[in-house]
Amino acid sequence: MPGYAGQADFAPRRWAEREPVAGQCPECGAEALQAYKVLSNGGWHSVVKCQACLGSVSRQPWNRLGHVDRDAADRVIRQGGR
Repeated sequence: MPGYAGQADFAPRRWAEREPVAGQCPECGAEALQAYKVLSNGGWHSVVKCQACLGSVSRQPWNRLGHVDRDAADRVIRQGGR
């Protein structure tokens, strides 16, 4: 509802939790590195990116479900639950 007095209190979060990372960006030299999770066409990844130029320092596959091995679960499903 536009103009609702409590609207800001209920707004959905639309940013990733970010953690500062020590070091310099290899592309622009800024000391503005942060680590966070992203969802791309290749699935979830844990990345370290420069916040000044958005250059990628590292990108590792990450499983949003924590300890759950999705590949193993998919194999079980394909085998009929065995």
